[in-house]
Amino acid sequence: MRIAIAADHAGYHLKKKLKGYLKDEGYSVYDFGTDSDMSVDYPDYICPAARSVAEGKQHLGIVIGGSGNGEAMAANKIKGIRCALCFNDESARLAKEHNDANMISIGARMVSQLTAISIVETWLQSKFEGGRHLQRIEKLNKLGEQSSQY
Repeated sequence: MRIAIAADHAGYHLKKKLKGYLKDEGYSVYDFGTDSDMSVDYPDYICPAARSVAEGKQHLGIVIGGSGNGEAMAANKIKGIRCALCFNDESARLAKEHNDANMISIGARMVSQLTAISIVETWLQSKFEGGRHLQRIEKLNKLGEQSSQY
């Protein structure tokens, strides 16, 4: 499985840790930057990672920032992306089971490195339940095309 990963300066160190964990677990990891803790504009790194997931070049994506909020917002601007801000195992599990999240966002200032690894592990191991959730995902997918409907 191919996973895109990207971070801003606040998420850089956690990105390095998660990248190592994912590689150790046998995942192919595509790093979209940033490559230091020097201040950057997160959309410059998050949006290319999200596009790679939306285009099918990577299967899933993980983005990291200080709170993770801006990164989730930026990723969700890309059509076809469902990026969930995750802060514990339960939020990660539900992001996949109910929302079929193809990306997650983590706040490096909000969770420990161990919690972040657990979040990623839970999300990767969870499966979309389908059923009643499928029609909701289909509506989300149509929002960009028919935004005036809501």
